[in-house]
Amino acid sequence: MTRKILYITGTRADYGLMRSVLFEIDKNPEMELELAVTGMHLMNEFGRTINEIRKDEFKIHELNAVFEEDDKFSMAKFVGKLIELLTDLVKKIKPDIILLLGDRGEMLAGAIVGAYLNIPTAHLHGGEITSTVDEYARHAITKLVNIHLPATEKSAERIINMGENPDHVFVVGAPGLDAILNIDMIKKDQLALKYDLNLSRPIILVLQHPVTLESEKSSKQMLETLKAICDLKYQTILIYPNADAGGREIIKLIEKCEKLPFVKTFMNIQRKDYLILMNVASVLVGNSSSGIIESPSFKLPVINIGSRQKGRERASNVIDVDYNVKEIKNAIKKALYDENFKTQLNKCENPYGKGKTSLKVTEILSKITLDKELLEKRLNL
Repeated sequence: MTRKILYITGTRADYGLMRSVLFEIDKNPEMELELAVTGMHLMNEFGRTINEIRKDEFKIHELNAVFEEDDKFSMAKFVGKLIELLTDLVKKIKPDIILLLGDRGEMLAGAIVGAYLNIPTAHLHGGEITSTVDEYARHAITKLVNIHLPATEKSAERIINMGENPDHVFVVGAPGLDAILNIDMIKKDQLALKYDLNLSRPIILVLQHPVTLESEKSSKQMLETLKAICDLKYQTILIYPNADAGGREIIKLIEKCEKLPFVKTFMNIQRKDYLILMNVASVLVGNSSSGIIESPSFKLPVINIGSRQKGRERASNVIDVDYNVKEIKNAIKKALYDENFKTQLNKCENPYGKGKTSLKVTEILSKITLDKELLEKRLNL
């Protein structure tokens, strides 16, 4: 009898991180994979990335919950609507395990539905520390799910300290690193041709999301970053943010940069291309988790701006700065030209493991006993 896994995906980011895990599950003869696709994937203004998922030929279910407006009320209503739609889907397809990653509202909705319907749930990247509403959601998910798949030993320790059963906590590393190990890197000159880049000059990659607890400041915060980019005039790739409250305000500013000769803007970049760009970029600027989790594997300098990644384990390639044009410019120059920093960069190691997470996750999900003991959670302190 096969074991049916339902994965919920709401953004290009979570799908890209989990893609290797999903392929590993899908090819296992004892497992069956289905996807609930929702949120940003269905929104034209964020590239309607469900079309990219369809190319992978997984069995998918489209759940029509989106972010109607650029505010916090829309984020809360999105979670509510998704809980309703997801409940109907789970009732219909009867998964054995609901698989979740990270800390977004889509995953919180999945954890709630699993808990109330007595469907076992498994969660990757729990136990981490950041800021914003993501912090609330991540730890709430931890208390709702049954199988914990943290990326690091420190995260596992935090989960156990939250009263979770140690027998159900398995350190698996970060799934996003699998793709780096397995990716077929096209030649750098081919990438340069595709994105019109001069590899002999510095390349700045910018990805900055709104911070939900500071969403009313998202425009002002992004403006500081763009002023630094405009002052330095290095060739720059600007990628649209996610759909959280304040994201559309950031997009308005990005659109104003489209005519600058040294800037190229993208609504969405496929995961494979994004990783290859990280491999050739001189520095990554913004507040993306990829700057914390994946960038050390490329020994890519990261200018991490603001509070979004505050508290997350990080390697020595990260320079933390505030929303300040002068600090951002100085940090970029340090990343590009400071010899001491370059020496430090060459020695940095990734605290999130060395990949092969997909094999570990698939092994655990295929073998773990789904019984009353797993479902009957109680505080283990």
